[in-house]
Amino acid sequence: MDFLIEEIMKVHLAQIKPILGNLEKNAENHFKIIEQAVEEGCDLVVFPELSLTGYYLLDLVYDVAMDETHPVYQKFLEYSNDIAIVFGFVYESKEKLFYNAASFVHRGKTVHLHKKVYLPDYTLFEEGRYFASGNSIEAFDTEFGKCGILVCEDVFHLSSLYILSQSGAQNIIIPSNSPARGNLEQGHDASNTWQTSNRYIASVLTVNLVFVNRVGVEDGVSFWGGSEAYDAKGRRLAAAEMFKETGLTVDVDQDSVRRARIETPFLRDEKSFLVRDFLNDDGGRK
Repeated sequence: MDFLIEEIMKVHLAQIKPILGNLEKNAENHFKIIEQAVEEGCDLVVFPELSLTGYYLLDLVYDVAMDETHPVYQKFLEYSNDIAIVFGFVYESKEKLFYNAASFVHRGKTVHLHKKVYLPDYTLFEEGRYFASGNSIEAFDTEFGKCGILVCEDVFHLSSLYILSQSGAQNIIIPSNSPARGNLEQGHDASNTWQTSNRYIASVLTVNLVFVNRVGVEDGVSFWGGSEAYDAKGRRLAAAEMFKETGLTVDVDQDSVRRARIETPFLRDEKSFLVRDFLNDDGGRK
């Protein structure tokens, strides 16, 4: 699909505190924020992972699940006539499988639905017990260039990043539910990890990056927020305050991708055949 690409993408990072299991109340909050973002002239508003439901759902997964025919989802499509929206929810497939999902909706349509591929099942996480795993990672065309969505844990697997890079992604959107762990005098473990990762991804893949993490407390676990955006040279454009429900609007310049790829042509010089040959050779085990 051909688009006239917008040079500047005005993005609102909605660092919210969802109410666990309350789809209707969370949707109301989403719509209020979307209306404000439209008034500000934003092109895109991004919400965190599972923004419509909260994170520690356990058996509530099956009560809050929805598909594209659900009235709440249809309302998002209505709002998307005025602004592009990325939101997180529990997606129920026709096969009655349940996914941790994020949708990119715009112009009254679902542009892309990403089902989280890598479900953490370690320490305090047990997503694999309640969710099915997605089986694809794709870049997709938008009015703001080619985009990709990775949900939280997806980011920490090289396959996700490589596929999006080789698929031509210019913008990577990361909805997250990262809990606060390991407070240190030098900084917070989780935030240090994410900031390092986000800067690395933006600069090495030469992409614009938008990371939106939730805040609030569920089952005694705090979520730290710290939502941020980077340009394609790895320069942080803006960052939201940690542990505070807030919003942040940032201008993302699509030309930064062009400039970065001229100055540091990592994408041009990538030799994907090395990976292909390695995998065809059974991972070098033959």
